[in-house]
Amino acid sequence: MQYNFNEIEAKWQKYWAEHQTFKAENDSDKEKFYVLDMFPYPSGAGLHVGHPLGYIASDIYARYKRHKGFNVLHPQGYDSFGLPAEQYAIQTGQHPAVTTAANIKTYRRQLDQLGFSFDWSREVRTSSPEYYKWTQWIFIQIFNSWYNTDTDKAEDIETLISKFSSDGNANVNAVCDDDIASFSADEWNSFSDVKKQEILLQYRLTYLADTEVNWCPALGTVLANDEIVNGVSERGGHPVVRKKMTQWSMRISAYAQRLLDGLAKIDWPQPLKDSQTNWIGRSQGASATFNVNGHDAVIDVFTTRPDTIFGVSFMTLAPEHELVSEITTAEQKAEVEAYIEATAKRSERDRMADVKTISGAFTGAYAEHPFTKEPIPIWIGDYVLAGYGTGAVMSVPCGDQRDYDFAKHFNIDIPNIFEGVDISEEAHADKDKTVIANSDFLSGLPYKKAMKLAIYELEKLGQGEGKINYRLRDAVFSRQRYWGEPFPVYYVDGMPQMISPEHLPIKLPEVEKYLPTETGEPPLGNAEVWAWDTVANKVVNNSEINNTTVFPLELNTMPGWAGSSQYFNRYMDPENSEEIFSQKAINYWQDVDLYIGGSEHATGHLLYSRFWQKFMFDKGLVPKDEFAKKLINQGMITGTSAFVYRDEDGTLISKGLIEGRNVTPIHADVSLVNSSDELDVKAFKKWLPEYAKVDFVLEDGKYVVGREVEKMSKSKYNVVNPDAICEEYGADSLRLYEMFLGPLEQSKPWNTAGITGTHSFLKKLWRQFHTSGNASFLVSEYEPTKDAWKTLHKTIKKVEEDIENFSFNTSVSTFMICVNELSSQKCVSRQILEPLAILVSPYAPHIAEELWSKLGHTESIATAPFPKFEEKYLVESSKEYPISFNGKMKFTLELSLDLSKDEIEAAVMANEKTQQQLQGREPKKVIVVPGKIVNIVG
Repeated sequence: MQYNFNEIEAKWQKYWAEHQTFKAENDSDKEKFYVLDMFPYPSGAGLHVGHPLGYIASDIYARYKRHKGFNVLHPQGYDSFGLPAEQYAIQTGQHPAVTTAANIKTYRRQLDQLGFSFDWSREVRTSSPEYYKWTQWIFIQIFNSWYNTDTDKAEDIETLISKFSSDGNANVNAVCDDDIASFSADEWNSFSDVKKQEILLQYRLTYLADTEVNWCPALGTVLANDEIVNGVSERGGHPVVRKKMTQWSMRISAYAQRLLDGLAKIDWPQPLKDSQTNWIGRSQGASATFNVNGHDAVIDVFTTRPDTIFGVSFMTLAPEHELVSEITTAEQKAEVEAYIEATAKRSERDRMADVKTISGAFTGAYAEHPFTKEPIPIWIGDYVLAGYGTGAVMSVPCGDQRDYDFAKHFNIDIPNIFEGVDISEEAHADKDKTVIANSDFLSGLPYKKAMKLAIYELEKLGQGEGKINYRLRDAVFSRQRYWGEPFPVYYVDGMPQMISPEHLPIKLPEVEKYLPTETGEPPLGNAEVWAWDTVANKVVNNSEINNTTVFPLELNTMPGWAGSSQYFNRYMDPENSEEIFSQKAINYWQDVDLYIGGSEHATGHLLYSRFWQKFMFDKGLVPKDEFAKKLINQGMITGTSAFVYRDEDGTLISKGLIEGRNVTPIHADVSLVNSSDELDVKAFKKWLPEYAKVDFVLEDGKYVVGREVEKMSKSKYNVVNPDAICEEYGADSLRLYEMFLGPLEQSKPWNTAGITGTHSFLKKLWRQFHTSGNASFLVSEYEPTKDAWKTLHKTIKKVEEDIENFSFNTSVSTFMICVNELSSQKCVSRQILEPLAILVSPYAPHIAEELWSKLGHTESIATAPFPKFEEKYLVESSKEYPISFNGKMKFTLELSLDLSKDEIEAAVMANEKTQQQLQGREPKKVIVVPGKIVNIVG
């Protein structure tokens, strides 16, 4: 009866699927526990062994919680909209839905073979109309809302309209566009319908605006910052430029302070919290207004140091700032336009990160200092970004190194406003401990007093005020792509209208081409049937737009983060076609108890999801304003890449012979290398035909490759397919090995050779339940020995502590020690082995199920109660004393811990071995330390 892991694993995977073993109920007397993984994008490459790390950890915890009596929700689905599928469609003409479905099939097979306890009855796919119907529905709710700063929450747009109708907007405190003209109630009521809609767009939580975006001409779409690497698109490496486009945006900035405050309520990793804190970027200071000489225009800036305002020697605008074209003089126009064109080719991230390059252009215009009335030259520089703050800064070179370097480079004055400070070599950084000088009424004041007075004087002039500012910008919500959620929006007189929710979902239309149209419209512009009939309430042919009831639909699609911003709530009630989820379901599950995923989503998905959750909380849709109590960022499993070395003449040199040669390392497929780092030269030549006739310089008849630990990636040919590992060693071996590699949060290198250790352990575990040679199953009903009880309960204690602390790697070691001890004790007692099977079950569920079945159980081990630790089995009743003579230990003697000092001495002296050592002599004294040692001094 060998350990046939392939048969066992297939058997129990089938059983779990047929019996829906892990299906969670929305109505249970059990306490709930919601375990969630960040759902995957189903790429064509499928899973490699690095992907399941977090899934294994979450699965262990989900299974453990079931053993503990919880009603566990552990769902899975697919983030199935995305650019890769669209790019593949452009290249091949195959519809993204077809490739996505094929990829999902592969992912599902691979996930199932790893034995995850997912409730597949709740699967969601963001590209499914049944799912994105509710993404569209949330968009409508956000559109029909505004943010009331008096109540500090989102409210229905009708309440704002009511305020306008009765009082105008003078007393409305809202998060809205800047520079909204004031109007009375009478004026509002007299406005045309289009005018009213234009005004409301300036208040809505999602709105249309001209926005600077990352435009990738080759891909024909806008890219998010995290989709750009080193100034080019992450996918394909295409150039990206900054471009102003009319886009949908989400007013996430309204929630900036609440997003900061909420971090204190959730158990998330501190580095991730720090990332969000820095991204939101709260700063306290003042706004200041500088008039532009010769123009009816002003430059608004935000500064955290208004006390340094007398140190301003120039202004710097972002090249994209809307005033640049208006104020640039004729003499400077050519230089400014050339600089703007060059800047457009650099991403915002590149501009922020590049602190060495100094560049800029003088506009020829001057601003007026609010206090001195002196002219201040206005420059443009790419270190100022249009989307941050006001897109303009008052440059104080004596107190800011970047301003200092800029001023030095362009020979601009650097006035010193700090008392007793030398700024001849660099700007003064430690401004907090400095007295202000050369600053009129601020001179002689420490910075805190100077700040307050500067703000007071700016307010008196009507050219500034104290202000809290956030770096967080509103989130661009449009993408010029096909494969994404369609907006539920049509246009009348150029103004956006929402499609009534009962007519959702608005499904993606068929198109012949997935590229932008010849006139530059997004791919949906290629659809023949893509207009909205307000009478028939359905999508109709574009040719009917002339009809007075048919209007054009929005051609952009939503970004990838749209579908992932509420999927955790939809899992609670995924089959509900009448509402996004029932209140019964959301009030039962409440929120996610444990969320596991990558730290790379800190300022993307995790920030946007928190924003949407807070909005839904404001609208009374969810009971919690944070969606996940605890978050763990799993580390990365890295690959051990293999390299061959090409000499200058094209020869490939074995690693041991490259010293002194000018060689170029080239990645080789790790599957062509054995455990001794020896390359299969013949297979390599077939793999890369261009090397078929190249000479290989061997050492001792072998070609030895170089090794280096890198991110596991298809492009580095260091990917290990879990299918092959499961075939050779089994899923349970893979699960144990990935946990055994090290702490969950840390990165660790993969080494396939190491999996033999966990595989050998599972074979030993199997043998523990069987007779010698695995001839038959053998578990006795005999009472266990004291040592066996001790081994079991110290294992229960350690494993439970490890799981609660997410220290899964040390649990695997504990299992190995346990089985080794039970083996040496020749323990085959049911009272020991049955709880051991439950302990192992979260980690290696297939073998545990099989052993549980062999123990006579007809129900799955999945919900068997977790063994209870009993301290009494670890309390020692006796002690093995080292018996020493003149300080040298000669033998040991086991004695009861209940014996007194005199009783211990008597027992030792009466022992036969003691008498042999003394040979009739009387000892001078006997030293007894109860519970520790006995030393006989002769």
